[in-house]
Amino acid sequence: MRLNRICFISDSGGIENAVPVLLKAGVKWIQYREKNRTRREMFHDARKLREITKEFDACFIVNDYADIALAVGADGVHLGQDDLPIKEARKIMGSKIIGVSTHNIAEAAEAEKEGADYIGFGSIFPTATKEDVILQGIDALREVKQSVKIPVIAIGGINADNVKPVFETGCYGVAVSSGLMKGNKGNIKENAEKFLSRIAKGL
Repeated sequence: MRLNRICFISDSGGIENAVPVLLKAGVKWIQYREKNRTRREMFHDARKLREITKEFDACFIVNDYADIALAVGADGVHLGQDDLPIKEARKIMGSKIIGVSTHNIAEAAEAEKEGADYIGFGSIFPTATKEDVILQGIDALREVKQSVKIPVIAIGGINADNVKPVFETGCYGVAVSSGLMKGNKGNIKENAEKFLSRIAKGL
């Protein structure tokens, strides 16, 4: 499986500036998440991201839409609790990666049982990128990690300064958006290098 330790979650606004900078810095997993564009616009965005990620041999995952993921040749799809069931998505995606967002042990266990390749779990810390999130915290992340055998990706308010206790739970990786984008454009590369350096040094 092509998952990496850091997943950058990008909307359409990150395609031209943030994604190329992060890939050059060494981030090897990009996930496209967009809520404010049409399906046709999302298809064109995803196709651009697939082209960029291929140049860097990086994993590319599309949120929510298995048809778009398949159409652009993405490595996989990431499903929410209200999206297509895993078994139906598997009919579309075949052996490609399927990830699922989860918020408790029951959802995590169900995702593993249904054949998910990995789960996202959060929110670990408060985050401004999604509304109405339920804070789970480090202890819940540790419990979920111990309850499933597939990789667990932590999400929600994670940055280079608070990532150490997240990885100490044994989770496989972290999904990050604002934690890599904070500051101006010039800080994006610096943020990525800080993350990657901490992982390389065992945090």
